Amino acid sequence: MTDNVSAEQLRLLIERIERLEEEKKGLSDDIKDVYGEAKSTGFDVKTMRTIIRLRRLEKHHRDEADMLLETYKTALGI
Repeated sequence: MTDNVSAEQLRLLIERIERLEEEKKGLSDDIKDVYGEAKSTGFDVKTMRTIIRLRRLEKHHRDEADMLLETYKTALGI
């Protein structure tokens, strides 16, 4: 009986993961479409990706990264 329950639970978990992977693929395609739309409108996609990455950071982490970048730029005379 335990083997049947474990096998059923495993099957259900795998099916859930498969459904989520399908949803993730769909979302990934949607995001790609939005970037394509932005590019066709004249926006720089690379810069947009950078902005999105920065917005994910907490402010103090973003400030720290900015300060470090400025330090390196100053050291290199940029």
